[in-house]
Amino acid sequence: MNNISKMLLAALFAVSLTACGDSQKKENEDGHNHEHKTKVKADAGHGDKHGAEEGSATVVALTPQQIEAVGIKYGVVEMKELTATIKANGILSLPNSSKANATSLYGGVIKSINVQIGDYVSKGQVIATIANPQFIQLQEEYLTINSKIAFAEQEMQRQKQLNTGNAGALKNLQNATAELNALTTRKASLHQQIQLMGINPNSVSNNSLKSSLLVTSPISGAISNMYGKIGSYVDVSSPVAEIVDNSSLHLHLNVFEKDLPLLKAGQTIHFTLTNNPVNEYDAVIYGIGSAFENESKTIPVHARVKGNVKGLIDGMNITAIVSLNNLLSPSVPNDALVDADGKKYIFVITKKEPQAAEEEDGHGHGGHDHGDEKTAHKQETAGTVNFQKIEVITGVTELGYTTITPVTEIPKEARIVIKGAFFINAKLSGGGGHAHAH
Repeated sequence: MNNISKMLLAALFAVSLTACGDSQKKENEDGHNHEHKTKVKADAGHGDKHGAEEGSATVVALTPQQIEAVGIKYGVVEMKELTATIKANGILSLPNSSKANATSLYGGVIKSINVQIGDYVSKGQVIATIANPQFIQLQEEYLTINSKIAFAEQEMQRQKQLNTGNAGALKNLQNATAELNALTTRKASLHQQIQLMGINPNSVSNNSLKSSLLVTSPISGAISNMYGKIGSYVDVSSPVAEIVDNSSLHLHLNVFEKDLPLLKAGQTIHFTLTNNPVNEYDAVIYGIGSAFENESKTIPVHARVKGNVKGLIDGMNITAIVSLNNLLSPSVPNDALVDADGKKYIFVITKKEPQAAEEEDGHGHGGHDHGDEKTAHKQETAGTVNFQKIEVITGVTELGYTTITPVTEIPKEARIVIKGAFFINAKLSGGGGHAHAH
């Protein structure tokens, strides 16, 4: 091949390479631009979705150690009457028929005490024993009076026979009759006295004389006070102990005149202790006064306490809310509510997983394999409790409770957090929905 032919062939080859290079470059640029646009669009879409959901995770998991450390407690949404408009102050009171003193009908020295303050006793239960030599003397007289009566009966019969034969004076018969009657009366008196001592008169014998008597409880209830001690002298005016039956506790409320027409027997009252408003109790009105009490210009209203009265004592001051209707509303303790972004929330125990919840909300990262990460997360959160934040609309607040209307449905009998919700909310906000065990 001559030099001219070689030069033409080289020129054609160079042109061909240039064309192919430009075509490939354009194709690469187009592909790159398309890929870049797709990536930007995907990133933008993901960014928009992620930005919309950022900070709005609703499920968080806590370990048992975290739950115990914070002192988280659970409860349920309760139905409460919190629409009442009447507030009243008052005092817990017991009728006199529910209070009693354990006393001795005879003076003596306390030999033993079988109870202490706070103990529950039944009617007739022994409170203490009292010793006195006089007790033996009464039993001794009771035993000897029978022989005196027998002798008096014989004397009366003898005088009757003498009087019938005109051998004796009528006066002697009358004296014998009077003596027999006196001894019979004395025996009846001793019989009652010994019985009041707690001793069966029929069991009294020379071998069973008792030097002490039993002081028993006249009612069933709790020992509220002890007045005597071993070795001290007591009599009928010196009680050994005081017993109260708190099952008859009632409220003595002071209601203003303007509120009186709104009250009636049978209405429910919710009340708390003024100095310790932790627990709420219920009572039902059973009596309304008809006159002003002292100079307070208030009318007394009485209500009987219902349910458990543990921790309630005669004389405690209370704050009450009188329900004016029977409308029940879903309510939760105030500590169950948390604030976030101007809204109110509660936390409900759920089976949803924090990571699964995020993926449902659009946080899934398509195209990436997170199998190992999910496995590690499951292992890390084993044994945890999951909590879901649910928005609620709040209403009336009374006596430590607030009525709520859930924005989304809460499962029936769902367990909610009633203490420690603030910590869970902080954990949710700080952890982005993940609460890994540390």
